[in-house]
Amino acid sequence: MAADLAGTPTAGLNVQLCGDAHLSNFGGFASPERQLLFGLNDFDETLPGPFEYDLKRMAASFTIAARNNGFTPADEKAVTSESVRAYRSAMTEFAAMRTLDIWYAHMSEHDIQEAMEAVQKSTKVAAGSKTGKGKGGKKRASKGGNAEDGHIAKSFKVANKTLRKAHTRDSLQALTRFAEVADGRYRIASQPPVVVPLRDMDGAWGLSTDQIREVVEDQFRAYQASLSADRRLLLDRFRIVDMARKVVGVGSVGTRAFMVLLQGRDDQDPLFLQVKEATRSVLEDHLPNSRFNTPGQRVVEGQRLMQASSDIFLGWTKGVQDDRFYYWRQLRDMKASAAVETMSPFAMTFYARMCGWTLARAHARSSDPVAIAEYLGDDDRLDRAITQFSAGYADQNSRDYDAFVKAVADGRLDAVHGV
Repeated sequence: MAADLAGTPTAGLNVQLCGDAHLSNFGGFASPERQLLFGLNDFDETLPGPFEYDLKRMAASFTIAARNNGFTPADEKAVTSESVRAYRSAMTEFAAMRTLDIWYAHMSEHDIQEAMEAVQKSTKVAAGSKTGKGKGGKKRASKGGNAEDGHIAKSFKVANKTLRKAHTRDSLQALTRFAEVADGRYRIASQPPVVVPLRDMDGAWGLSTDQIREVVEDQFRAYQASLSADRRLLLDRFRIVDMARKVVGVGSVGTRAFMVLLQGRDDQDPLFLQVKEATRSVLEDHLPNSRFNTPGQRVVEGQRLMQASSDIFLGWTKGVQDDRFYYWRQLRDMKASAAVETMSPFAMTFYARMCGWTLARAHARSSDPVAIAEYLGDDDRLDRAITQFSAGYADQNSRDYDAFVKAVADGRLDAVHGV
């Protein structure tokens, strides 16, 4: 999509781009104060560039998701339009705010729950206004209202369950998921091909396990140097216990990723760190190259700029090989993601509102919200234009997929089914 967007018109208003702002790259994460916040959570492609790139990617992803979920054309259009309207409306709000207030703005778990409660109350009021009188003068609610109440209640029940579950996703939970006890000590359990611990990596990259461990120790010290002094001191209280290679994400397959188990005062004081390879942003083929020396630093600095609050252990290193770069973060820190594939039109519209606001806040931190708000305007022309673009892009997306499936069927592309 970066190549497709490169030829589209822009207003000349640049922001720090996420670079991959589709709806599944938004979600929950913990602040250092242990609040659950909602925001963007994938910055592998982050780079300064036209705000339209992120906005169009987000909107198009809602159109594609709506079609995948079998929404009617009207619901598909409404969901997409709401994501753009929410972005435009939020940017207008940020344009009227003081600079520090924009910086401090965030969407917390409490904010999400308050918004859900407000929707439920307004829906009940609307349903009450539609009641009539049946036999004996008794009030009778419309069947449509009852059905709508049920859909809303179900959607919010799922959302609250996701929020509660996020609080359990920490290093202790990861210890039960990824570790085992051997000789009275915790170590990372072998789960090939997804998780391959150090003891099973002898000979990888031409190195023995002892050499790999030495590299990890050296990389850890280099990573610590990218953190602030207080966080370096905090990490000094942990020691490395084990590490493993770990396959992550569809988009990251083919790049290197690792997990590192550290221990504090005892074996019930774990810390899991994830180490992911950072490569050149796809946007750099069409926009000025990053001003940072390494892709790892580009990812970290972009995330710190766009997120309301970032992982306290977010840092970077240059790998041992000249062409390898990495960024480090906590493996699990109250991470939460929405189950997009099961969303109803109502739930996805509510989610689109959250994503639109969040993207606008991220952009407003690095650019001039007044200029962007003035360009977006106060009517729905932008909403309609981006929604139309998204429909056309989704059409092309479907044609591309059909061509891909046909190439597999014809034997022009090798594929393994059922993986």
